[in-house]
Amino acid sequence: MRSDIVPGALFPDYELTDHTAKRRKLSALQGQHPMVLVLSRGGYCPKDRRQAELLVQFHREMEVGYCHLVTISTDNITLTNEYRSGVGAHWPFLSDASRSVQKDLDIAEYTDPDHNPMIPHVIVLQPGLIVYKVYNGYWFFGRPTLEDLRQDLRALTQKCRPDWDITTQEMRSAWKGGRKELFLSIWQNLCSNPR
Repeated sequence: MRSDIVPGALFPDYELTDHTAKRRKLSALQGQHPMVLVLSRGGYCPKDRRQAELLVQFHREMEVGYCHLVTISTDNITLTNEYRSGVGAHWPFLSDASRSVQKDLDIAEYTDPDHNPMIPHVIVLQPGLIVYKVYNGYWFFGRPTLEDLRQDLRALTQKCRPDWDITTQEMRSAWKGGRKELFLSIWQNLCSNPR
């Protein structure tokens, strides 16, 4: 991984083709929410498939917690669709068949010249594509558990949501003072932009 991809750094706003053949930028997929970005070898890898299967159930928690999930693999569009549907995923999968992300981040998995995948990583991003945490998943147990991600997203949500604790005097005063945007902006955005 490039030496500048560390907590607090700005993650590149890659634009790739998603599983529906539509071009998507990471910033647009993230919006104003925390996001977990999975950099995957692809559907051929049993470790990556198992990780994705575990994330299927967790994704439901992420949705109600206003957090997003995106997978990027070196699979082409056809294989990306097979990977996504094969594990029962409902979040965006992006194809990096040209290896642009792999090359830019310097994560070519040189131990597998046959597939030429990227070294698996999980990047937890705070709003604005700011790196919160980086996990190296070359070995399966280097990847975050669901509990690791739950803890990361709890800490991150607490950091980026002004209404995390609505029992504080400041939040009560904001509500009484008519500053309801601190409470309702998330709801308004979600209701006006349904998935």
